[in-house]
Amino acid sequence: MAHLLSTTCYLDVSSSNKLHFKSINQCSTPIPTSFNMGISLSPLKKLSLQRKKCAQYVVRASAVSMSQEAKTQNDSGSQQTTDGASTRKKVMVIGGDGYCGWATALHLSKKGYEVAIVDNLIRRLFDHQLGLDSLTPISSIHNRIRRWKSLTGKDIQLFVGDICDFDFLAEAFKSFEPDAVVHFGEQRSAPYSMIDRSRAVFTQHNNVIGTLNVLFAIKEFREECHLVKLGTMGEYGTPNIDIEEGFITITHNGRTDTLPYPKQASSFYHLSKVHDSHNIAFTCKAWGIRATDLNQGVVYGVRTDETAMHEDLVNRLDYDAVFGTALNRFCVQAAVGHPLTVYGKGGQTRGYLDIRDTVQCVEIAIANPAKPGEFRVFNQFTEQFSVNELAALVTKAGEKLGLEVKTISVPNPRVEAEEHYYNAKHTKLIEPGLQPHLLSDSLLDSLLNFAVQYKDRVDTKQIMPSVSWKKIGAKPKTVAA
Repeated sequence: MAHLLSTTCYLDVSSSNKLHFKSINQCSTPIPTSFNMGISLSPLKKLSLQRKKCAQYVVRASAVSMSQEAKTQNDSGSQQTTDGASTRKKVMVIGGDGYCGWATALHLSKKGYEVAIVDNLIRRLFDHQLGLDSLTPISSIHNRIRRWKSLTGKDIQLFVGDICDFDFLAEAFKSFEPDAVVHFGEQRSAPYSMIDRSRAVFTQHNNVIGTLNVLFAIKEFREECHLVKLGTMGEYGTPNIDIEEGFITITHNGRTDTLPYPKQASSFYHLSKVHDSHNIAFTCKAWGIRATDLNQGVVYGVRTDETAMHEDLVNRLDYDAVFGTALNRFCVQAAVGHPLTVYGKGGQTRGYLDIRDTVQCVEIAIANPAKPGEFRVFNQFTEQFSVNELAALVTKAGEKLGLEVKTISVPNPRVEAEEHYYNAKHTKLIEPGLQPHLLSDSLLDSLLNFAVQYKDRVDTKQIMPSVSWKKIGAKPKTVAA
C-alpha cells in the first residue's frame, strides 16, 4: 500500500468488472490547477466532462511509518461482533477533503474508527474557477493523509471520484464496507448556487443526485449502514414561530398530527438540502434505512486538536463572499483593516457553532445510531447571534489586540428578512453528551490571531459581495475580478 501511494496510482473501475491499476501519468484529465479568469466559464459543462473522465478512478491511499505512540490511544470506535470479538467501526466520510469533512475524518480516526474519505476534490476546483484561495495554505489530500499516518500510525483510506457516478460509489462501498456514512459531499455555498443558471443547476444536480446515489448504495450493499447527513438550519428559513427539531405537532380542525417542520429555503443551495431531506425521509420509510439529518448552523473556527498537530493537517479557512461564513469573514476583515461587511440592517439571526463541536456532534450521532427505518433530525448549533451582534463581538475583541475595527452596512445581496424572530430548539445533541465550545473572548482572540498570522494571504478584492440573488441570470459568468 505504501508503494501505491508513493507512485500515486489510480484504480480504474470503468472498463470492466475487473480492477486495474492505472498510473496518474496515464490519466488524461488531471484536476486543473488554474483557469484564465478573463474568460467566462460554463462550469456545468466543464464539471460534467471532468466527472465522466475522472470519476472512473478510485484512489485507495495509506501511508508510511507507524508511530508507537498512537498504538496506546483509546479506541472509542470499536464494536462487538457476534462471536464477542472487538472490531473497529468503519466510517466513510464523503467530502472528507472539505472544511468540515477533513476535521471530522481526523477526529474519527483519532477516536479509533476506521475511516475512509470519498471526495472528487472539486472544492479545490471551485477556487481555481473563481480566483479564490483559502486563507490558510492547505496541503494536497495525499500529503495530508501521509502526514496523519506518520504522526499517529493510523490509516485513512482515500477514494477519489464523484458520488454522482454510481459505478464509482458502488465500488467504494463494496471495497470499504462502511458501518456508517457521514455525508458532507455537497456544494455547500448559497452564493455559489446563485451565481448563474449553470451553477444553480450544478448545485441541485450534484447535491440531490449524489445523495440519491448514497441512499441506493446503502440499500444495495450495506443495509445496516447508518447515514449521517449534513443538512442545514437554512432549510427552515426564519418563521415567526419557534423552530423545532425536524418535526412539529399541530392541531388543525380538531385533529392532531406530528409532521415535518415546514421548509422555507432561501437559495438554490438550501432548496437542494430540502430535497435531500425529503428523499432521505422517504427511503427510511420505504426501505428501512437508518438516517440522522444534522441541520447544522453556521460554522466558525479552523483549529481542532487534530488539525493543529502539523502544518500539513491545517484546515482551509474561507474568507471570501462566496464560501466564507460570517464570523470567519469578519475576523479576517478585522485582521487586514477592512470594515466589517454587515449585509443590510444586520438583524439576520442564525445558529452558530465552533468547528470543534461539528466533529463532536458527528461522533455522537455515529455512536448513537438511528434505528432501522428511523429518520431523525437534530438541530446542530450551540448559540444564536445576529450579524450585528457578531460584528460587535469582533470589534471588541479586535480592539483588545490593538486593531482598529470599523463596521459598514452594505446592500444586502440576498433576499431575506433583515429583522425577524428566531428561536430554534437544539437539545437532541446536548442530551447524549455534547460539550459545546461557546463563543468566548478567548476563542475570538484565537481566531483573530490566526487571521492576523495569515493576513498577507488575503486578497481584499474577494471581500465584498458580488453575487446577487435578484440579478442571477442564464449567462455563465465569473466572479473573480
